[in-house]
Amino acid sequence: MEQFASTILEIMYIVIGLQLLYTAYRVFNDATNPTRIGTTLFWGILGVLFVGGSYIPNMINGLLVLIIGAITLFKQVSIGQIKATPEEVVQKNADRTGNRIFVPVMILAISSLVIAQVFPALSQSVLGLGALLGTLTLLFTIRRGPQTLLPESDRMIQQVSTTGILPQLLGALGTVFTAAGVGDVVSGMVQGIIPAESRFWGVLVYVLGMVLFTMVMGNAFAAFTVITLGIGVPFVFSLGADPIIAGALAMTAGFCGTLMTPMAGNFNALPVALLEMKSEFGVIKDQVPFALIMIVVHVVLMYYLPFM
Repeated sequence: MEQFASTILEIMYIVIGLQLLYTAYRVFNDATNPTRIGTTLFWGILGVLFVGGSYIPNMINGLLVLIIGAITLFKQVSIGQIKATPEEVVQKNADRTGNRIFVPVMILAISSLVIAQVFPALSQSVLGLGALLGTLTLLFTIRRGPQTLLPESDRMIQQVSTTGILPQLLGALGTVFTAAGVGDVVSGMVQGIIPAESRFWGVLVYVLGMVLFTMVMGNAFAAFTVITLGIGVPFVFSLGADPIIAGALAMTAGFCGTLMTPMAGNFNALPVALLEMKSEFGVIKDQVPFALIMIVVHVVLMYYLPFM
């Protein structure tokens, strides 16, 4: 089963990589793109990493990541003129589909949950399998053929641009921080500030630590390991808190930080790009009040629930 799960995951990476290579091909043939060569290299290299990254030496993979970083740094990734669907056609499709457009999303979420529960070995692939089922449902819902998937996926990839790879990079950054012992450093810093036997200060620093570190890293999953090892275990769990409840609250507290940082590209920059919003930080400005309220709620909940 493990071998089967590994094969499924590898196939998913290859499919994603082929889509990225197709985008590189489209960009290379797009004379309207002002940075055609740089954009082609960016998507082409990324596609190669997805398709063959596990077969390429780590040193070469690292160099390729540095190259796409340099391409982004010098602003050589842009979008050309993509043919837009006429407004009347968009409105007609929206009227015909209605709220059924949310069905594929629900299928993705529910099927991922069910697959993970029934086949735990496939837990790393559940989102991909859920996305496959969601995509098939989408085609049935909007009554379109599979030939629309490739160009529409290319359009979305180019619109999202470099923001789309932030989650992968930030997740990798969290792993690097943990391996480097950042959690121990954080724990040492906090030990000299708050009393170890104080539940209130432990909970407060744990929640705020998750919020702030998530704002820096842009990803609550990446921050969770570092902050839980550095603050959660020695200052909250050691006082008798239920690790499951406290850990779950710490994770959702981290997402309060996600609401307030441009580093969370998939949550805050992605909607700006897709909706073509005028304000680069418009999404964050609207989310900040709710995030601050939820931080207070998390402190109160973590103070009581894990210790009941």
